[in-house]
Amino acid sequence: MTDPEDSDKTGAGDKADGGIDHGLATVAIIGRPNVGKSTLFNRLSGKKLALVDDMPGVTRDRREADATLAGAPFRVIDTAGLEDVRDSSLEARMRRQTEQAVRDADVVLFVIDSREGVAPLDELVARDLRRQKTPIILVANKAEGRAGIPGIGEAYSLGFGRPIAISAEHGEGMGDLFDALAPYIDKPRLDDDEDSDEAHGRIHVAIVGRPNAGKSTLMNALLGQDRVLTSPEAGTTRDSIAVDFEHDGKTLRLIDTAGMRRRARVSERVEQMAVDDALRAIRLAHVVILVLDAEAVLDKQDLTIARWVLEEGRALVIAINKWDAVKDRKASQQRLSDRLQTSLPQVVGIPTVTISALRGQRLDALLDAVLKIYEVWNRRVSTGQLNRWLEAMRDAHQPPLANGRTNKLRYMTQVKARPPTFALFLTQPTELPDSYQRYLVNGLRGPFGLEGVPIRLLLRGGAKNPYAEE
Repeated sequence: MTDPEDSDKTGAGDKADGGIDHGLATVAIIGRPNVGKSTLFNRLSGKKLALVDDMPGVTRDRREADATLAGAPFRVIDTAGLEDVRDSSLEARMRRQTEQAVRDADVVLFVIDSREGVAPLDELVARDLRRQKTPIILVANKAEGRAGIPGIGEAYSLGFGRPIAISAEHGEGMGDLFDALAPYIDKPRLDDDEDSDEAHGRIHVAIVGRPNAGKSTLMNALLGQDRVLTSPEAGTTRDSIAVDFEHDGKTLRLIDTAGMRRRARVSERVEQMAVDDALRAIRLAHVVILVLDAEAVLDKQDLTIARWVLEEGRALVIAINKWDAVKDRKASQQRLSDRLQTSLPQVVGIPTVTISALRGQRLDALLDAVLKIYEVWNRRVSTGQLNRWLEAMRDAHQPPLANGRTNKLRYMTQVKARPPTFALFLTQPTELPDSYQRYLVNGLRGPFGLEGVPIRLLLRGGAKNPYAEE
């Protein structure tokens, strides 16, 4: 790990435009807090992506996902509840995020709670929306049963025509909603029909770490804009926010996650949901960037998160943030190296990059490390190479006797990548010691370029080597 030059500014932020246009119409969901915007977002996306709770203000950043309605694909944006705040507070910055979503959208769904009727804040939101050029569709949510009928009548006073009565929770009124959206979203896609991350070549990159390590600041620095909220207050990020971004010709889906504290310290239900959401982001990621504070490198919680990542079989990159503030860099690097060797010996060569997210230093180096480790994570080794290697490993160090008999290592093959997973066939698989398994796993890394990624070894018995000559 080399010491960065302070003057080395990344070009990553300069290249980012905050997202990639996949040829889909964009639909923003707007409204005051607790009217059911996130429930509607989850309904349209077909997944429980956004946190939903009865407590107002759970959503803070704007969140995007692919969605379909009656077979028509589009991009949907969930936003924070709009409040009449215009100072420098967190709530005001949440409002500015929502206003940006309105400007970026092709059409806006303005959601009210039909059971509560038109509230004074609804009228303020409507006043602001009327100043926008983006088309507005008024949606009266929670309209199941008779309780919402008076509120639907009141909604006409907001000046957006006939409200679309729906129940996002129960899926009622989706046909009427499609009819209203169709002029804006029912158009041919510009990309191919296979709507998968593999088809588009997207690499999912989750940004994780303890609260206040600088995850959201890093996300904004990579994108070159204030895409997610940042604050000195711990716990600002709640939802996992995903944004597509290009680097070196590759499409990365960056996922900012909530800070992960020890579960014993997680008390509020919303924070528990946020941590669960971050764990889900790790499980779905290809590469995980673990952001560390340079002043507190690899404490117990950092190591716990790193182990979660490796146990899930994800590729890991460690970003040591706030490196510009470190005085004794050599000592910090040595401390990190010692901690990795003693606490994560199962994965040798985890890439580590020192950065300053606030100053935009060495972000290109971080992204290069992400692409490189992703390549390693996908690597495959031919069966012929593996068995020549296995023979040399066996000759150098025979496995111990099992029940007084030789435990013959018959052959090995790679059964999958992501992470590299190998099946070893031998006569007594249950009797092969862990120490010998580690000997084999560590021996795989150098010859086949598998440093820095988790390797899984599956032990199988009884099979004859099909690659041996008769």
